[in-house]
Amino acid sequence: MTAKYLLLTFTMLSIGIVKAQNPIIKGQFTADPTARVFNGKMYLYPSHDIPAPADKPNLRKDWFCMADYHVFSSENLTNWTDHGVILTQEKVPWLNAEAYAMWAPDCAYKDGMYYFYYPAIVKPDSITKRFGMMVGVAVSDRPDGGFVPMTEPIKGIYGIDPCTLIDDDGQAYIYWSGRGMQGARLKPNMLQLDSEPVALGNFPDGMKEGPFVFKRNGKYYFTFPWVPKEGETENLSYAMGDSPLGPFEYKGLIMDQSPTKCWTNHHSIVEYKGEWYLFYHHNDYSPQFDKNRSVRIDKICFNEDGTIQQVTPTLRGVGITNATDEIQLDRYSELSKMGAAVNYVDTTDYFAGWKTVLNARNAYVQYNDVDFGTTGLTSVSAQILNGKGKLLVKVDDKIIARIAVKEAGLITVPVKDIPQGVHNLSVVSADKGKVEVDWIQFK
Repeated sequence: MTAKYLLLTFTMLSIGIVKAQNPIIKGQFTADPTARVFNGKMYLYPSHDIPAPADKPNLRKDWFCMADYHVFSSENLTNWTDHGVILTQEKVPWLNAEAYAMWAPDCAYKDGMYYFYYPAIVKPDSITKRFGMMVGVAVSDRPDGGFVPMTEPIKGIYGIDPCTLIDDDGQAYIYWSGRGMQGARLKPNMLQLDSEPVALGNFPDGMKEGPFVFKRNGKYYFTFPWVPKEGETENLSYAMGDSPLGPFEYKGLIMDQSPTKCWTNHHSIVEYKGEWYLFYHHNDYSPQFDKNRSVRIDKICFNEDGTIQQVTPTLRGVGITNATDEIQLDRYSELSKMGAAVNYVDTTDYFAGWKTVLNARNAYVQYNDVDFGTTGLTSVSAQILNGKGKLLVKVDDKIIARIAVKEAGLITVPVKDIPQGVHNLSVVSADKGKVEVDWIQFK
C-alpha cells in the first residue's frame, strides 16, 4: 500500500458513520482503545496503526507506526461516528515527528474541559534533555475535537500508556508504564503531577504495560496486559485494592492470550447504560501483520465478590442490529461445527470483510439480537457471492423465508409471519450445495 493511497483512504474516512460488530471500526486500523462516557455517549480514543510510509526508510517496516489520533463516538455501541483526526505528530512541538510513535492515549473530563493524554518520543534537543517516551496533554472544550497540545510534556512521567482516574472526591490520578507500573496524583489543572510517582507492584513476573484503572463499588481495579513467559503474547490481567495508588492484590485473568499470537493486547473497561464493557484489540483486518490492529468490544461481568469473570472474545460483539441494516452473518453468535466456515471476501483487501460459507445440509450460522421493529417487514435480501443451494431463514426456531440460490447476486424473497421486536436470526443450509453469503437485509 503506497503512502498516496493511504492518504486518500484516511482522508475519505475523516468523518463518517461506521456500522460494525467485531471489529467495530472498518476502513482503518485502530488499537489501544480507551473508551470514555461523556454526556451520555460513548467516546473511543484509540491509537491509529498505519503501514510505514514508503518514503520513510528510517522506520522499521516490522514495527508499530502511528502518526495521529482519531476519535469515534456511539450511542448504541454498534453505529460509530468517526469525528476525524484530533491530533497529529506535526502539531506537537516537543515530540520527534520522524518517530511515528503516537501510542496508546486516554481522555479525561474535568471542570468543563477535556484533557487528551498521549505518549510520544521526545525530540533529541527537547528542553527535557531526555530521550525516549514521555506523555503530553492536549486540551479542548469538547470531546470530539478542537484539542490544542501543550508545548511541553508532563514533567516527571517517563514512559508510555497514560491512563487517568478521577475519583469520587474529584482528585485526579494518572498511571503509566515503561519502567514498571507507576502512578501519581494530578494537580487540579490536569497538566502537572501533584505528587512524586509511586512504583506500583505486587504483580506477577513478566512484562507488563498498558495500565487501565477504574473504580467499582468502592474498589479500585488495576488492569494490565501481561506476558507471563518469554515467547508468549499478552493476556489481560487485573488486581484490586482499596486505594487509587495501591497496594493492589493480583486476582487473575480478564482475557487469555490471542490464539493468533497478536502482539499486543491493550484495553479499557467502562460502564455504559448499566452494563460493563471490555474494549480491546486484535489483528482481524491484518492477519499477516499483527502490528496493524483493530478494536473489538465484548461484555464483561463481575462476580458477587467483585472479581471479574474471564471474557471469551467473540465476533458478534455487542449491541442490537436493526433488521433493516446489512446483517453481517460472519460476525456470528454461533456457527455449526460441521459444514460452516467464515473466510475473507478478498485476501488482497482485508477491509472488504468476511463471508459465511455453508456447504452441508443443516449447516447454520446464528446471529443474535436483531431488532425487527414494529412496522412489519415484507422481504429479505441475501447478497450471494458464489454457489448454488437452498437456504432457510429462521427467526428463533421459526422458518420465515426460503431462498433458492442459483448464482451470485442479490436475491430477494418474501417473508411471512415475521415477529416484532428483538430476536435471534439464523440461516440454515437445506441441502448439500455450497453457498457463500456476504450479508442479508430485511425490508
